[in-house]
Amino acid sequence: MGEVSTIGLDIAKSVFQIHGVDADGAVVIRARVSRSKVLQFFTDLSPCLVGIEACPTAHHWSRQLQSLGHTVKLMPPSYVKAYLKRAKNDANDAAAICEAVTRPSMRFVATKSKEQQAALMLHRSRQLLVRQRTMLSNAIRGQLAEFGIVASTGRLGFNRLLEMVDGPEELGIPKVAWVSLMALAEQHQRLQVEIGKLEQCIQAWHRSSELSRRLEEIPGVGPIVATALVGTIPIHMPLHQVAIWRHGSAWCRSRTRPVAKTVSAA
Repeated sequence: MGEVSTIGLDIAKSVFQIHGVDADGAVVIRARVSRSKVLQFFTDLSPCLVGIEACPTAHHWSRQLQSLGHTVKLMPPSYVKAYLKRAKNDANDAAAICEAVTRPSMRFVATKSKEQQAALMLHRSRQLLVRQRTMLSNAIRGQLAEFGIVASTGRLGFNRLLEMVDGPEELGIPKVAWVSLMALAEQHQRLQVEIGKLEQCIQAWHRSSELSRRLEEIPGVGPIVATALVGTIPIHMPLHQVAIWRHGSAWCRSRTRPVAKTVSAA
């Protein structure tokens, strides 16, 4: 057995599985390493190729291992699945990753910087709060509809509905129902304020041309995707007017109109 040349790293919350082979493909390392000892393990190794599935925390570990001199390649989990042998467990997953990373036809995911992940976090946080606001709006509408109180669809109709919620006597509903409606309405207003704060942060990102330039440097990310990520498209602009490749970012696909084209890997 020779020196380790390629490693498949199956990351997890606490215990990571490592599968390493030499230049001839012979297995050199099969080990389980705790999270606190991962960096020390790779520090003691000579620089090699490390394959990781592009899942939560993968970009963090990619940056950490690259700082130690290793070459790290991230792969979509769906592409690695084809190389899995027998039952699915940590050891077999690491072996599949180790094999997949050496395939010439494999597609890889570019490692995001901290700034790029911060931009995505900003948009995703706003998206989460918007979903919660929609849930509250639907709950308030549904509960008032049980008492025959309805309003037109859309945000204007909902605002009119909130204006009608003055008190149980005016609405003709039991006081217990009015108390629950007030709790939901107050939560809706708090979400509205928090969404406004995030939108102000996104507006600040609009002026960050440096971030947009860095995003465009990622393989497969063009000006349209970079623009969507940093928020240079106004928040209230109909984002369905913007097109993006179907094989692009899942978050971007949810915010834009897909086109029936694919892009080959560089």
